[in-house]
Amino acid sequence: MIDRAPGLITDLYELTMAAAYFENGVHHRAIFELFTRRLPRQRAYLIVAGLEQALDYLSTLRLDDAQIDYLREHPSFKRVSREFFQYLAEFKFTGDVWAMPEGTAAFGMEPMLRISAPIIEAQIVETFLLSTINFQTMIASKTARMVTAAGGRDIVEFGTRRAHGTEAGLLAARAAFIGGCAGTSNVEAGHLFGVPTFGTLAHSFVMSFEDEDDAFRAFLKVFPDTATVLVDTYDTIEAVKRLARSVGPPIPAVRLDSGDLLALSKEVRRILDDAGMTATKIFASGDLNEYKIADLISRGARIDSFGVGTELATSYDAPALSGVYKLAAIEKNGQLSMRIKLSHDKGTYPGPKQVWRFKNEAGKYAHDVIALADEESPCVQRVETEQKQTADSCRPLLDLVMERGSAIKRNAREQSGGGENSPKEISWTLLNAARERARAELKTIPAELLLLDSEACYSVGFSNRLVEERENLERRRTSL
Repeated sequence: MIDRAPGLITDLYELTMAAAYFENGVHHRAIFELFTRRLPRQRAYLIVAGLEQALDYLSTLRLDDAQIDYLREHPSFKRVSREFFQYLAEFKFTGDVWAMPEGTAAFGMEPMLRISAPIIEAQIVETFLLSTINFQTMIASKTARMVTAAGGRDIVEFGTRRAHGTEAGLLAARAAFIGGCAGTSNVEAGHLFGVPTFGTLAHSFVMSFEDEDDAFRAFLKVFPDTATVLVDTYDTIEAVKRLARSVGPPIPAVRLDSGDLLALSKEVRRILDDAGMTATKIFASGDLNEYKIADLISRGARIDSFGVGTELATSYDAPALSGVYKLAAIEKNGQLSMRIKLSHDKGTYPGPKQVWRFKNEAGKYAHDVIALADEESPCVQRVETEQKQTADSCRPLLDLVMERGSAIKRNAREQSGGGENSPKEISWTLLNAARERARAELKTIPAELLLLDSEACYSVGFSNRLVEERENLERRRTSL
């Protein structure tokens, strides 16, 4: 196994910028925000994930002697002073973090995370934050689409063997659980995060026996209460007929992994029911995605649950989330100075922000407003001007989750348990809460946004003050 160096999980230019800041005496605080400008194709919403790993990283970030020696010998740092490396030896993250809780629905231009920290600290952590938030949010969002398509039937994540590395497979399993999967085949995800784990058997197990029925009996002998028997190695229908005739109930489930899943599921269900095996479930897999699942269900497939691998663990149709991490303001001597980027198609809005979400009278999300963080709550303004509006129909999305380098929400949970909760128990509590949050979000997102080929666009606006600040800064920059 590769011995990772967390302190060096960053791009080189983050560290060269850090050295340049240090050598020039630049130590003021900076505010960065992580967001995506626009949603990937065929996505009308995102489900935020990855915050827990981001907070773990920020809480424990250090550089050891070997890592610092590596940088000291790097050609890029040959003119950097000894003091910078001494600074790195004592480096840790001391900033504040505001974030959307995992499982929250997010849309384009909305900050999912905001950092306020000394500028070197805020700069170095960019790469890791983008990597973990982008990836897990991408997978959770893909999963939510599949869960919606399944219409209440379970989805199990099977994708580690097709993921882009084992760590990606592990975190994909976690993010898929947030997005609504019933569980995963990844045993490490069960061990580390408490995600329910599921497994069947492979064609190789069946093929290792001279007779298919002997393979079935051997597996059921060991796992009579949990076995999902793979029946398509040779002839699916004949295998199920023999299984029903010679083995009989109770058989927990059978798995279809190839062929015409619609026709096979109907015939297999008939055979099982005729044999009195009405409790035996039908599990289907084989290069499935949300479109295939929706099509199978719409045409009456008799499938109880689905296993999805490649399409889920890689978000196959939209495999990258182009989240960005941009400077929004700097703070010197207690004064906040806002910053914007004016590049074509890559412009930003200035200042630290908050996102406010409004519901309509039917209890569905109606629109969001991105405002400066110090603006008065628009919920209060609405209540004053519209008698039908209540405070429950509007809420801020970014919570303070880390203060001075300490993850405050996690600490609060540890204290609430009287110090008896283990890190694994805390992780599971947070993960399950994220999953339930995502479940509630999918019930509250407007129905037109949940369609697989939705062309609807959720309304995200900007406060008047934020627009004015941007226009003022733009005029100021273009006049220079």
